[in-house]
Amino acid sequence: MSKESQKIKRSRKAIENTAAFGMIIMAVGLLAPFTDLTNMDYLRFFKWIYSAGALIFTVARIVGSTDPDESLRLRRLRRMEFWSGVAFCFGAFFWFYNEHRYASFLLVGAGSWTALQETIYFALAGAVIQVTAAFMLSRQIKKENK
Repeated sequence: MSKESQKIKRSRKAIENTAAFGMIIMAVGLLAPFTDLTNMDYLRFFKWIYSAGALIFTVARIVGSTDPDESLRLRRLRRMEFWSGVAFCFGAFFWFYNEHRYASFLLVGAGSWTALQETIYFALAGAVIQVTAAFMLSRQIKKENK
């Protein structure tokens, strides 16, 4: 293996680790408000954690999808992972948007589910896209390495 291919392999591994770190941060950001739905400070604090994780994940996917030495199919599958990051970012946007929109419901405690509804939908959509892309990527990489 040449030094350049080893360098690409190390950078690919670092990008994947960064994306995984971003997903862990998003999971913490999504799960923490559900521990106590009556405390609205969780929503105000953990929206930033979720948003940071979504941003880290999306940036890692942008950087990871730009390898011109890969086949066209692999590059397209990596772009598909980028779109899962976009879905996560839309979820972060709706968390900010709905917190102000349902502020009167948040005071009662009934609006926490309402404020997080679109965020959860986009997080699930991004997760489905990510799982599908990861499965297809692993199959394609195995096929090309044979």
